[in-house]
Amino acid sequence: MWFGFPLRPEQASTIAQGIDELYYFLTAVTLFFTIIIFAAIFYFALRYRRKSPDEVPGAIEGSLPLEILWSAVPLVLVVIIFVWSSSLFISNSRPPEASTEIFAIGKQWMWQLQHPDGTREINELHVPLGKPIKLTMTSEDVIHDFFIPAFRVKKDVVPGRYTSLWFEATKVGRYRFFCAQYCGVSHALMIGTVVVMEPEEYERWLSGTRKDVSMAASGAKLYERFACITCHGTGKGPAFNDYYRSQVKLSDGRSVVADEEHIRESILYPSAKLRDGYGPIMPTFKGQISEEQLLQIIAYIKSLGPGKRKSE
Repeated sequence: MWFGFPLRPEQASTIAQGIDELYYFLTAVTLFFTIIIFAAIFYFALRYRRKSPDEVPGAIEGSLPLEILWSAVPLVLVVIIFVWSSSLFISNSRPPEASTEIFAIGKQWMWQLQHPDGTREINELHVPLGKPIKLTMTSEDVIHDFFIPAFRVKKDVVPGRYTSLWFEATKVGRYRFFCAQYCGVSHALMIGTVVVMEPEEYERWLSGTRKDVSMAASGAKLYERFACITCHGTGKGPAFNDYYRSQVKLSDGRSVVADEEHIRESILYPSAKLRDGYGPIMPTFKGQISEEQLLQIIAYIKSLGPGKRKSE
């Protein structure tokens, strides 16, 4: 009967089944109470309808057990829904440590994606089967939204900040992704395809593509081009060895994590959060550097381990 008319998208990621099970539970609870409530309304409307104009209904006394019951049942259901949904949210918001990071930039009306080795794609994303993928995303103009129905992942892509989502594909195939936030007259055309491939086939595809310089290498060149090397690591500015994800102490006594958002803010608004022990000597690069270049510099800083030089 339902052939050719699917009620839900295909499940094609490790996240999808858990999301669908919660959805089915919420749907079942909603339908159950909808039927109970409407049946009760119709029953009482007929059973206790006024039979004559002079009829005066008798007083109804409250029932403490009944009051407790219809207070306790919704409470239990709400607690179950909260615990279930929050556990899913927490687990689905933390990409595994071994995730491959791919950078995505949304712009009216296309998606630009770049792999760590420099491979670029427009409105298409090739990924290996069974490997966790983390998308770090930003927008060059307005708010967009990256939505892959078959993977059950969806996240706003916001100008001026980074957002991320992750997935691990479980089926080889082609899956559509969409911009799910109205972003202008050609919003409906801002679509693309995730191509899930066997790991060996993916490696062949990756080796056969025309590569640009890797993200980190491009960032290293920009690091020199913008003369970052004249201050950072020389005593005038902080060094970046093992900087990413470290705790940074600020001049006002607070501490922040050196994540993508903090590094971006430090480049565009260097006086916003001054590091302890350093003066406000860094100029702003707002208006001089694109979102793509910011991602490349951040990729370079993230690649710096102990003892690595800042210009290599």
